[in-house]
Amino acid sequence: QVQLVESGGGLVQAGGSLRLSCAASGRTFRSYVLGWFRQAPGKEREFVARVSGSGAVTTYADSVKGRFTISRDNAKNTVYLQMNSLKSEDTAVYYCSAGGTSSSNRNLYDYWGQGTQVTVSS
Repeated sequence: QVQLVESGGGLVQAGGSLRLSCAASGRTFRSYVLGWFRQAPGKEREFVARVSGSGAVTTYADSVKGRFTISRDNAKNTVYLQMNSLKSEDTAVYYCSAGGTSSSNRNLYDYWGQGTQVTVSS
């Protein structure tokens, strides 16, 4: 069982930066692929980024590539999402997730946090 708690969301102007954190419980943290997804009002939850158990392999959605960076600290049981050059279209609730398969498919992730709101004003 893994419990995930996100933090770091907020209101930021377009072009600004935010760093999201997700703290996880559980002794098998490093065995999970960790992902970030987001959901804007009226839209489906979409993949943002994922990182392998070791942290060596990362994958991004095309919409955030070059602007967002996912990383993890297995000693702290924490995954991060550094978001730079934010745009109004990045406004959404951001969720961290943990699963056993490296995938962009949200249905393959077993555990989810409660979400944190990111609002980008233009």
